[in-house]
Amino acid sequence: MHAAPDDPRLVKPWMHPVAHVAEALAVDPSRGLAADELQRRRKLFGPNVFRETKPRPALSILLAQLRSIVVLLLFAATGLALLMGDTVEAMAIAVVVALNTALGFTTEWRATRSMESLRSIARTETTVLRGGRAERIPASGLVPGDVVLLEAGDVIPADLRLQEAARMQADESVLTGESLPVRKQVDAVAAEASLLERPNIAFGGTALTRGSGSGLVVATGMDTEFGRIFDQVSTAQPRQTPLEKRLDALGKRLVWLVLVMAVMLAVIGVLTGRDIALAIEVAIALSVAAIPEGLPIVATIALARGMWRMARRNALITRLSAVETLGATSVILTDKTGTLTENRMTVTRVLLADADIVFQSEGDSSGDTGVTHRLLERAALCCNASLGDEAEDEKHATGDPTELALLAAAARLGLDRPALLAAMPELREEPFSAEDKRMATIHRDADGVFAAVKGAPESVLPLCRAQQEGEAAVDLDDAGRQHWLQRADDLAATGLRTLAVAERRLGSEQDPPYSDLVLLGLVGMEDPPRKGVKEAIEQCHAAGVNVVMVTGDHAATAARIALDTGIVAEGQPPQVVDGDALQQVFESEATDELLDVRVFARVTPEQKLKLIDLHQRADRVVAMTGDGVNDAPALKKADIGVAMGIRGTAIARESAAMVLQDDEFRTIVAAIAQGRAIFSNIRKFVVYLMSCNISEVLVVVLATVAGAPLPLLPLQILFLNLVTDVFPVLALGVGTGAPGAMQHPPRSPRERVLMRQHWVLIGLYAALIGAVVLGAMAVGRLVLGFDASKAVTVSFLTLALAQMWHVFNIREDSGRWLRNEITGNPWIWAALGLCSALIAAAVYFPPLAAVLSLVHPGPDGWLLVALASVLPLLLAPVLRRLARRFAPP
Repeated sequence: MHAAPDDPRLVKPWMHPVAHVAEALAVDPSRGLAADELQRRRKLFGPNVFRETKPRPALSILLAQLRSIVVLLLFAATGLALLMGDTVEAMAIAVVVALNTALGFTTEWRATRSMESLRSIARTETTVLRGGRAERIPASGLVPGDVVLLEAGDVIPADLRLQEAARMQADESVLTGESLPVRKQVDAVAAEASLLERPNIAFGGTALTRGSGSGLVVATGMDTEFGRIFDQVSTAQPRQTPLEKRLDALGKRLVWLVLVMAVMLAVIGVLTGRDIALAIEVAIALSVAAIPEGLPIVATIALARGMWRMARRNALITRLSAVETLGATSVILTDKTGTLTENRMTVTRVLLADADIVFQSEGDSSGDTGVTHRLLERAALCCNASLGDEAEDEKHATGDPTELALLAAAARLGLDRPALLAAMPELREEPFSAEDKRMATIHRDADGVFAAVKGAPESVLPLCRAQQEGEAAVDLDDAGRQHWLQRADDLAATGLRTLAVAERRLGSEQDPPYSDLVLLGLVGMEDPPRKGVKEAIEQCHAAGVNVVMVTGDHAATAARIALDTGIVAEGQPPQVVDGDALQQVFESEATDELLDVRVFARVTPEQKLKLIDLHQRADRVVAMTGDGVNDAPALKKADIGVAMGIRGTAIARESAAMVLQDDEFRTIVAAIAQGRAIFSNIRKFVVYLMSCNISEVLVVVLATVAGAPLPLLPLQILFLNLVTDVFPVLALGVGTGAPGAMQHPPRSPRERVLMRQHWVLIGLYAALIGAVVLGAMAVGRLVLGFDASKAVTVSFLTLALAQMWHVFNIREDSGRWLRNEITGNPWIWAALGLCSALIAAAVYFPPLAAVLSLVHPGPDGWLLVALASVLPLLLAPVLRRLARRFAPP
């Protein structure tokens, strides 16, 4: 044994023979590390844990929630309300600030839990060979060079270079996305082998599902593959959501608008001879009215309502803005296994010498023959799996997914393995060999002893001397075997996993089973697409959302599922880019061609991150689905991460913004539709809110410039702001949205809440409402002879009712006049009923009327109010046409 090196780690241990790895690690594989060397390496490498990241202080997270421009506006509104003595409004705004701050703080604080989920991987125990004795120790105590002993069911405690592997299989789905257990072996592989092509490495955090063996620790803690993922999760930064960007941009505009308006009103008031105190009071009141303090809370309520709707559709939203973000999604990067497919192998084809049988997922299969029955009987005998209780076979099924598929197919023909074994007891087994890729079981029946054999076609077919045709065994020559191999290749090319099944009569149970076999046929299996996935993907395409499959599975399988689910159109050969080719493209930096690729296979976690970044740099809003630890960095980096709730790992769920409780792709499509409705609702109530607020400003500004009496008093402005800025806006925010939202392409991520056309429309609406209010006041004063109090009451009521009826103008342009998403929203009618009661109380409830300086308008006053207030509703279609002409979308 050579002296221990200063740093006993090996670059690319999978490319070296076991003896070379042991020599580089300075360890005797039969004895393990000595105590003195163990102490030295503990000091050198530290414990086998992920590094402790310094947690972000709670105060820092809290203060970050208060830096939003909208929150600053709310603080300003609170201060102004307090200056005006309006304690109720100040308290209401403070509640808004507290609610938004609490939501943001909780979201960020919760994200820190994902680090704990990854760290828990190392909190297991393992068996290690030290000084020639086997010991059970915490996994955190491992160092490079340790010899770890493995049994089925163990969680791999670190990255191991396997030195012994007896019938060993590992579930690596959480790391690689590979849907089937990976067979392990000890031979060296090429230096350039990807993560998915290193069968001699047992990766820390994965689980041993079958067999036993031992391995040399070659990486611990942050140096393991899981450690690299931990590092990516801790450094991946989620982008600001589209809604957050848009509301922030709108808030910045409103800051300047409000400041300029407040100063302008005060100066104009003083210049036109008004009392300075009254001019400043009016300016402050209008500033409070102009600030849409209801915007964040209504946006929050609208998103919460969408979250509630999504919860009813089995989608758990962990970030409120995720609902709206999905509405802006332009590309979905989706895993294959369990999201697009059922995540269970199913027999779909049986090839016999004289038949090609399509095996149905339920019920009888078309073209079943006696040979099919015999083939599946032999396949069910040649298994180590168990379906468990018939009532709960999925829950209690154990064993290799391929064998479970064979048992399920046999069960559909009435072949129950326990009953078969009772009639044909197993005498012995020739276990599966990774080198030979086949297995056999020896049984006794009424006719004597026979062998049931299954395995890879290229392994079984050369051993067959005949093929079963009906009741007879017909000789099979080299040309016939070659024909069967071609049939097997054709099946594999369609993405099916293929097995050959054969049998042989033996003289005794000790006879070798692998010669003079009679071929019964080939079995093709697949993980079938989920029901409804194809229709959901068609909806995505109709809505302009691209669906891209990113899987760790094989290219042929991915291509087949892409065709079956409609990711790739029928008749078009799917372009599949595998991990090796993808890496070459990334290295060449000519990545634009990847934006049009719809299928990626054998993809590594790092490559998923690069694909997300590629689409984001192309100005696309990216949704990413995932379920494993390997998906966590990508889920965090995507604009919205979508985790699987049933089979997803804790780290995946905690890194995601949305968790699918049914693992259904269709739920994502429903969320996209809901997200589009949410953004449409937000845009509606912002247009309504701004046009109402600006109309109040215009009424006072125009009257002030003209030197006319004030049509609205400060307290009247605040009262209107409280009534019409709250209830109709809330009703607009919780609407179900206009039909046909999924018939249009997604919005550009650069699109703001209010585009130029909306600002023009807001200005036109506000000008029209302001004009009818001033007109009503002028008619009342000059034509009908109203005194000042009655004229102000008329202008107040005209503005209040015009703003109430204005809610019907905020429908989609395609909406019909009488039946649309506004008139069909019951909350709108409830809001208008409540507003009407409050407006009536302002006039007829003496204490309130006295505070607001309002009087009874009389029949002529009410008639004038009714006629004037309905004019904006009647003229709104003309304004929409003008807005489209001067500011086309």
